[in-house]
Amino acid sequence: MRRLSLTSWIFIAMLVGIALGIFYPALARSSGMLAVANIFLRLIKSIIAPLLFGTLVSGIAGTGSVKTMGRIGIKALVYFEVVTTAALFVGLLAVNLTKPGTGVRIERSAAENALPQTRPTFASAMEHTFPSSIVDAMARGEVLQIVVFSLLFGIACAAIGTASKPVVDFSASLADIMFRYTRYVMYLAPPGVGAAMAYAIGSKGPGVLFGLGKLILTLYAALLVFVVVFLGAVIVLARIPLGRFIKYVREPFLIAFSTSTSEAAFPRALENMELFGVPKHIVGFVLPAGYSLNLDGSTLYLSVASMFVAQAAGVDFSIGQQLFMLLTLMLSSKGVAGVPRAALVILTGTLATFNLPVEGAAVLLGVDALMDMVRTSVNVLGNCLASAVVARWEGVVFE
Repeated sequence: MRRLSLTSWIFIAMLVGIALGIFYPALARSSGMLAVANIFLRLIKSIIAPLLFGTLVSGIAGTGSVKTMGRIGIKALVYFEVVTTAALFVGLLAVNLTKPGTGVRIERSAAENALPQTRPTFASAMEHTFPSSIVDAMARGEVLQIVVFSLLFGIACAAIGTASKPVVDFSASLADIMFRYTRYVMYLAPPGVGAAMAYAIGSKGPGVLFGLGKLILTLYAALLVFVVVFLGAVIVLARIPLGRFIKYVREPFLIAFSTSTSEAAFPRALENMELFGVPKHIVGFVLPAGYSLNLDGSTLYLSVASMFVAQAAGVDFSIGQQLFMLLTLMLSSKGVAGVPRAALVILTGTLATFNLPVEGAAVLLGVDALMDMVRTSVNVLGNCLASAVVARWEGVVFE
């Protein structure tokens, strides 16, 4: 039993929670069960602000200067933003077509109901993006404000050079500490998942399982469309030899799928893309940068998951509000790829920012392992392709 992975324990806890919700609904919807789920969610929320600040500041100060990154860096960043934006839109389209959250009842807590319910206009939302106090933004979990401050702060650190070294070193240490802190918090995932699943089914009925199944199918279908249509179009336009590319990307893709960990596939992906023909200096920059900035599968998942919670909560976002949510996800998802269940951390912060019930993240965590495998493997596939595309952009010809 000790050899079971954390993912295995989460699966077991999910099944126990489902059984409790179906066969012992009174126990499942008790205040004690809800408290266990809420404790886990509160700890997850405590990760967001320091993690985003540490990773973004240290990342930008270390490699974010346009002068330092040079021509290859600019091309990689342009490609990253275009492809991740496409992934967000594919996810948004898919979740609006299938509406997996319809019929799943997720309600806001009493504390969340006490928050202002007004829907921001685009102008007020853009104004709200810029913090008047970073301490206040961190205290309230305003993800986009934290991102904007961290971006500007990191650029300022890069601009003054060596004088910022103590601050940059502190930020890097803070990020490393938060990675370990996150690992500790995730040890509480099994009881948190089990309690959240039990409470969701006990209070909302077994019908919630149908919505979650529909969500999983929606995600898999959307990722398939994204890979075939968008990444396929990139392969054609960049004239990447498809057969050879599949041969060299297959192994890291399967490693990522089976382990749900991009880091496990990184060494093999780096080696295979060099064998494919991408110059070492290009793959050595693009692949690591992509692990933070080019998370195609994760960004698509975030758009699907966020709208799933909105639909389940009965919140009808306009197209403009959905686009603003995508902008938030696009910015806040940068720099946290090394965190276990990183998408959950970003999703929780986004839900809080848009006054959506954070309980939705707990419900999704129950089936997150099934979705994590496919989004992680698409992340690896997208980054391997990114290194090949930038190499072609630099004039490399693949045989």
